[in-house]
Amino acid sequence: MPDADMEMTVKMAADSAFGCAGQRCLAASVVIPVGEARQTFTPRMLDVAQSRRVGNGLDETTEMGPVITAESRERIQGLIGRGLGEGGRVLVDGRSTTISGHEGGYFLKPTVIETQDPGGTIGTTEIFGPVLAVSEMRTLDDAIAAVNRSAFGNMACIFTSNGANARKFRYEARAGNIGVNIGVAAPMAFFPFSGWKGSFFGDLHAQGHDAVEFYMDKKVVVERWPKEWSRTF
Repeated sequence: MPDADMEMTVKMAADSAFGCAGQRCLAASVVIPVGEARQTFTPRMLDVAQSRRVGNGLDETTEMGPVITAESRERIQGLIGRGLGEGGRVLVDGRSTTISGHEGGYFLKPTVIETQDPGGTIGTTEIFGPVLAVSEMRTLDDAIAAVNRSAFGNMACIFTSNGANARKFRYEARAGNIGVNIGVAAPMAFFPFSGWKGSFFGDLHAQGHDAVEFYMDKKVVVERWPKEWSRTF
């Protein structure tokens, strides 16, 4: 939102999208600057993406390591190409990255793609790589509608300093894990990890009571202890 602390918002969104080279289920995939936020958020995000230090993960100066396999790198680059073919525009291109001394590594640098359709390939695929789609929208209602149109519902976050915005988002956004001013809304162990829609498979969620019940055989016992027996209930 335009009222968010933009410096901290950009930092946390970048950490969410590019931390672990994007190879985690709660990595940010799509960011939606609402209204005037596009004038302050997007340029700062591009600067952060371009300046992120990529290299050997054992080097203390490295901020982002490689993706896990050559096949993974090829798949991610292919998805970026599909996003461009659907009308997306690369704002920061991390493809064809070579790190000196590690020429055989599976490196990609952070990639930012501008898209007008968060329902396209980039916005609806768990890329599992350092790729962030930016889709600018006019209002919070538009942004929530985009979240709710998605076939997935693992996590959705809002950055705002306005309590009314946060309250509206937490009740209307259709995702199982909701974050307010946090980049990765990963529940503590005593809360259920609550994916929705295409982000959930099975009958019970992980963690919390659901995780315990997964290992239990439930028993139902119905008893009667009447003073006088009859067929009347």
